[in-house]
Amino acid sequence: MKKKWTIIVSAALCIMLLVCGCGQKEEKPTFTGDTTEEPPYQDNLNAISPSAYNNVQGLELEPGSYISIIGKDESSAYWKAIRKGVEQAAADLNEALGYSGEDKIKVTYNAPGEVEDIDEQVNILDEELARYPDAIGIASIDADACTVQFDLATENGIPIIALDSGNSYQGIQCTIKTDNADAARTGAYKLCDEIEDKGGILLLVHDSKSASGKEREESFQNEIQNNHPEVAVVETIYLDRMEEMKKEIAKEKNEAREETEKGGSKAGEEITPESLTDEDVIEYYLEKHTDIKGCFGTNITATQLALSALKQAEDEDVILMGFDAGKEQMEALKNGEIKGLVVQNPFGIGYASVVAAARTILQSGNEAEVNTGFIWVTQENMEEESIQNMLYE
Repeated sequence: MKKKWTIIVSAALCIMLLVCGCGQKEEKPTFTGDTTEEPPYQDNLNAISPSAYNNVQGLELEPGSYISIIGKDESSAYWKAIRKGVEQAAADLNEALGYSGEDKIKVTYNAPGEVEDIDEQVNILDEELARYPDAIGIASIDADACTVQFDLATENGIPIIALDSGNSYQGIQCTIKTDNADAARTGAYKLCDEIEDKGGILLLVHDSKSASGKEREESFQNEIQNNHPEVAVVETIYLDRMEEMKKEIAKEKNEAREETEKGGSKAGEEITPESLTDEDVIEYYLEKHTDIKGCFGTNITATQLALSALKQAEDEDVILMGFDAGKEQMEALKNGEIKGLVVQNPFGIGYASVVAAARTILQSGNEAEVNTGFIWVTQENMEEESIQNMLYE
């Protein structure tokens, strides 16, 4: 009797399911031929490796969690793109978690107003630590600075990740950046190929202190020394040492002026370091080394300075290549003033930094290093769709 009842119940359930299915037929999704539209920044996310850092799925943060991201500056196209990546990741996180109002995950981006201002960056870090964020991400201007602040963060249980540049502090949980060695090596052999593997190169390095500056300079130099015997880096100019170079150049020019006057000729007015521009410094070395065939800038600021100096010197024979893709760099690439650019993925750096910070908060584990990728862009390929999707202004 019990078995017969089971059969009757099962049959009744089947009939009910069929009736319900018929009644809801109009709610069944139908295939229209449309595909899910990917966001315009998807190519930037696809370039990130490992892929766990190109999405916010599974990051079940508590409502109101606070992530602080600190950059190197807030004005350049590169850092504006990083900020966009940070903000997009925050928006995606809140959407995925269904948070709104006071429950929203708070993600801030702060940076010095002036490029590479280490003092202001330290002040920003102090201010952010006073707000007790759940995690901090920082692009260190000086790889060896902020040890005291990082110790304080560690003591208060605030995990730290690095972005754009590495950091010598042992407690860094994860570093989000371009493979600087590979990118600089690519730029070096591309430039050597363009100058037919012969001649001098002027290398402009964005600073002498950051890990990214050191990595790019070392890799560029190694590629030249190991694989291009008839090419030499005849001068390396660090942008954070410009004032020192201006003093040296002014002193040298004034000594030459005095010798000229001793010979009975007029030599013009005395030169002061303050009267020299950054472009004047580059032009001085272009004149000093007559065998210079190529010039390379290791970031957007260095590349732009080189472009401006070559225009000032009216030197169209020196081949210019460098890093990054601001509006002026892309215009120069288009008209042939720049021959090639290493274009990083700053949007991806910003996005992956938020993901890494969230993973540290959740203690779900992090890779020691996350590679956000780069592409080599020339006048010939800059209009290709795959390239265009990775550019930024």
